[in-house]
Amino acid sequence: MKLDRNALQELGAKGYALPQYHREKMVKATVEEPAWLHFGAGNLFRAFPAVLSQRLLDQGLTEKGVICCEGYDGEVVTKFLRPYDDLTLVVSLLADGTMEKEVVGSIAESLTLPEDTARVAEILKAPSLQMVSFTITEKGYAVRGGNGELLPYIQADLERAPQESKSFLGKLVWCCLERFASCGAPLALVSMDNCSHNGAKLREAFFQILDGWKEQGYVSEEAYEYAQTKLSFPWSMIDKITPRPHESVQNALAADGLEGMEIQVTEKNTYIAPFVNTEKPQYLVIEDDFPNGRPPLEKAGVLFTTRETVNAVESMKVCTCLNPLHTALAIFGCLLGHTSIAKEMADEDLKALVTQMSSQEGMPVVVDPGVIDPQAFLQEVLTQRFPNPFIPDTPQRIATDTSQKLPIRFGVDIQRHWERGTAGGLKLMPLVLAGWLRYLKGVDDQGAAFQCSSDPRLAEFQPMVQKLSFGIVATPESFGGMLEDKTVWGVDLKEVGLDTLVVDYFNQLNQGPGAVRKVLRKYLA
Repeated sequence: MKLDRNALQELGAKGYALPQYHREKMVKATVEEPAWLHFGAGNLFRAFPAVLSQRLLDQGLTEKGVICCEGYDGEVVTKFLRPYDDLTLVVSLLADGTMEKEVVGSIAESLTLPEDTARVAEILKAPSLQMVSFTITEKGYAVRGGNGELLPYIQADLERAPQESKSFLGKLVWCCLERFASCGAPLALVSMDNCSHNGAKLREAFFQILDGWKEQGYVSEEAYEYAQTKLSFPWSMIDKITPRPHESVQNALAADGLEGMEIQVTEKNTYIAPFVNTEKPQYLVIEDDFPNGRPPLEKAGVLFTTRETVNAVESMKVCTCLNPLHTALAIFGCLLGHTSIAKEMADEDLKALVTQMSSQEGMPVVVDPGVIDPQAFLQEVLTQRFPNPFIPDTPQRIATDTSQKLPIRFGVDIQRHWERGTAGGLKLMPLVLAGWLRYLKGVDDQGAAFQCSSDPRLAEFQPMVQKLSFGIVATPESFGGMLEDKTVWGVDLKEVGLDTLVVDYFNQLNQGPGAVRKVLRKYLA
């Protein structure tokens, strides 16, 4: 049995939830008058936005699904959607070990760039189009490098006419210019990426390119005014843990008689399969700024609110109640040889670390957004989500790009403490920062070498730490100006009075095998 339209009846008999709508009619209506286009066809999209679309279709609240386009890794579409009639399997892994399996059929059309540029432009011209959403990761909005200079491929696009653009962002801006010329209808461009102020990041990237073309005379005053006044960039907060596909799920699907469920790695290093395994809890909060209307996603559980509230929800999650805990587990999990977030929560020392850090140091400065209770959210994270043994998430995955995450995940709350005069009482947040410095050595607590997860600043910082051999007494000066670098920590650790504490912790962690475990127990006693 293969996952395609012919297998639906048999899958339904095996207990799989199926689309409750006429899929062929949905596809026809969507292709003819699209309402929702999504960029980024990976695991998060298939497990969350595509399922939201299915919920509306199942309830008869819309007759249109979603069109997806992959602008980075075309194999995601060509090998894992199109061969399966654009169907996907979403497997929710529950804490009791059971699985909820659903065939998601809301994807009406799957596209790739640059191959389908003409079709994407056609969709963007449609007056019926209400929203374009994105899950392209924070890196997808980058137009400048760490030195502040435009990235070479962005600079190259600005030297071309818009219709000749090669980059994803360039093609997006050009398509919006084509929309202005064709119908002039407004449009919402909605980042659903898990990064702070995502709507602002998308808008900034968009106008970096548009401004460059305007300076060269490619963009009229009327077109520029259209972009400024008719295009919206709502902010959003998204939360759903969707790790890489796991062999246990693949085996369960194979036991049901499904063929072709193998997990593969694309040439661009995307881990993907025709199924997505994910957790059940999910949150999506979006600024309600849709100048051309929108699908009634509130009927599927999406919270629409003000930008201020979205920002507060995002701050609650990213700065206090989830993301800092994830990073703490990632750092110390790698040092202590763990390969499972859930198993880390069965490690009493690590469980105590994130529990005490969140309650004693995070919650006193948490932002209460009003629409989600921070304490209830935190308890769900600590008691249900992280400990779920059937979510195959790893500290190694979470440790990716840690240097980019620390300013938001720790710097914001440290800054709040500093402004309140309580930064001097912090113990566990600085311990995590010191743990990251120890992590950069690439040697675990048993003395075995490990490969640090990819990070754009790894080559910059790792040599500095690796030269500090076990037992050496480091000083703040040993790290150059790193401890004062706000781009690393979000604050100047010297200014807020934490630099010497972080170095003291590092020295204790850097005493050789067994020191990491010993330090954790010392400060969590």
